Amino acid sequence: MKTLLVVFHSQTGGAAAMAEAAARGAGDEPLVTVRLCHADSVGPADLLAADAYLFVTPEYLGAMAGRLKDFFDRSYYPVLDRLNGRPYAVLVCAGSDGQGAARQVMRIATGWRLKAVAEPLIVCTRAQTPEAILAPKILAADDLDRCAEVGAALAAGLALGIY
Repeated sequence: MKTLLVVFHSQTGGAAAMAEAAARGAGDEPLVTVRLCHADSVGPADLLAADAYLFVTPEYLGAMAGRLKDFFDRSYYPVLDRLNGRPYAVLVCAGSDGQGAARQVMRIATGWRLKAVAEPLIVCTRAQTPEAILAPKILAADDLDRCAEVGAALAAGLALGIY
């Protein structure tokens, strides 16, 4: 049995919905255990116990969420050179373009020598006013379907031994 660790942070619900959709998609694979975890509740031991990763973050001021960054800060050195080659993917719930957040996660994954198995999936809410930024996010069904597809593809690759 393989394990996919989905690590996320969400303040207004968009990134949480994306993480949940990806976990549901991955959960259809009977040979893969999916762990959906908030970034505050996981650390190095969880990374070492998993075979693949899905990192999900909102975009805050053009960057990843501070709580996801804190997870990486707490975990980076204890697992350095111990995750080499493991697969990962990135999902970003963005208000503008999400590229900065995706780049930050990818740079950390590169340092861990993880293997990207998909381009970052960015769902743009276009929230640009203080009210829209702070409002609960309801994502379109097709966006959530794309998140589920990323989770399903990652789980299938694990089950088939591709990754």
